[in-house]
Amino acid sequence: MTTTAPTTLPARSRLPRGVAMAGLATAVFLVILDAAMVNLAGSTIREGLELTAAELTVVVDSYLVTFAGLLLLGGRLADVLGARAMFSTGMAVYLAASAFCGLAASGEMLIAGRIGQGIGAAVVMPAALSLVLALYPSPTERTRAMGIWGAVAGAGSLAGVFLGGTLTQLLGWQSVFVTPVPFGIIGAIIVWRSVPPVPGSPGQFDVLGAVTVTAGISGLALGMVSASDAGWTAPATAIGLAAGVISLLAFVIVERRSVRPLIPLGVFRRGPVVTANLVMLLIGATLTSLFFFLPQYQQDVLGMSPFEAGIAQIPVAVMIIAGSVVAPLPAKRVGVAGALPVALVVLLAGLLWLATAPGTDGFSIHLLGAFLLIGTGLGLGTVNAIAMAVRNSADSETGLLSGLVNAAQQLGGAVGVAALAGIAIGAAGTAGDISFTTAFFGQATLILIALAVSLISFARTRHTGLTAIGTH
Repeated sequence: MTTTAPTTLPARSRLPRGVAMAGLATAVFLVILDAAMVNLAGSTIREGLELTAAELTVVVDSYLVTFAGLLLLGGRLADVLGARAMFSTGMAVYLAASAFCGLAASGEMLIAGRIGQGIGAAVVMPAALSLVLALYPSPTERTRAMGIWGAVAGAGSLAGVFLGGTLTQLLGWQSVFVTPVPFGIIGAIIVWRSVPPVPGSPGQFDVLGAVTVTAGISGLALGMVSASDAGWTAPATAIGLAAGVISLLAFVIVERRSVRPLIPLGVFRRGPVVTANLVMLLIGATLTSLFFFLPQYQQDVLGMSPFEAGIAQIPVAVMIIAGSVVAPLPAKRVGVAGALPVALVVLLAGLLWLATAPGTDGFSIHLLGAFLLIGTGLGLGTVNAIAMAVRNSADSETGLLSGLVNAAQQLGGAVGVAALAGIAIGAAGTAGDISFTTAFFGQATLILIALAVSLISFARTRHTGLTAIGTH
């Protein structure tokens, strides 16, 4: 998610700020919870709406593409129009779209609803974080608030893998969309009553930048999904990929000429920022595609029920939280640049274990071992990549850099799901099937690339440090 430049709220609000924090945390918890639950319900959605594997990919990617493409614009809207107003607007859009998804009678209706969810989430997430920073203006308070924020995000993922399978098995896939709606309404009302209006700052919107980057991500994703059905040389695939590349090139041109760009391109002159965003892009592609393929693998290959698949994934979620909590410890000993490759090695080991695990029915020690390593590596790697991106930033650009690295994660997720689905579906050889081994090895390849990037950055950091010592 991105952050916006916070405006300190008036000292006296209508309800205690702890209540406001609870309302904001509830909203974000539900957005993360719902995303996790949808992954667990994937196989049931596919069966209930009679979707192909490629069509299910579009259902997942329609949300990811919209969220990733509009995330930075959402932060800018909160800056200019006011964070509370945009939070309420975004929640209204998100909850209405969620209810629409629950009523969907076809794949097309569900895709339309998922696009609406992506739009709402892209507005809610940065506005909510901006309000948290405004509620807690001192550095000490913000550190504590960010700890709560991270715990809420982890708890949302953890609850999602449990509730997604449970609700799907007991009430059907529609329940994963409908159940969060009343709780989201309560959270939105709490925020409206407890947080006073935050005035916006006059400014401009980089609408053209948002349009071109969203079109670019959409074109690449749709081209890659098309490849799974029509092949990589098919006209639909070529047109989608070409449109995506052209739109992203147009985005670069727009950003260079924009007075208030979504992404000032000058930040990419900094080595650590480039490394962090490349690594986060690859982690995002791996993380999102993993939780897209994994529930289908557990149910279609290992014979688990939705409930059993959700329970089995709890070790991954727990270790992501644990890895996030302990991530500062290795960074203190060897620095962020040294801790990041270690995290990626752990993640790579887990993915390779998963890819080579025997396909026996039910849960196994192989699956548990792989899950523990994957969760630990994801927690350590995500935290250290974000730390690398923002560690040397000025106060005025912390929001930009943290928003950029989170947008990179979302963009990686959108493109990663499409790309690996296209490869894995094509490798299966049978229409409608997925080669899960290909998908898991593909994820391992992405992390291997991220490891190489992080090692190059670490070597440069060591060289720069030794050079600096030698000059004294």
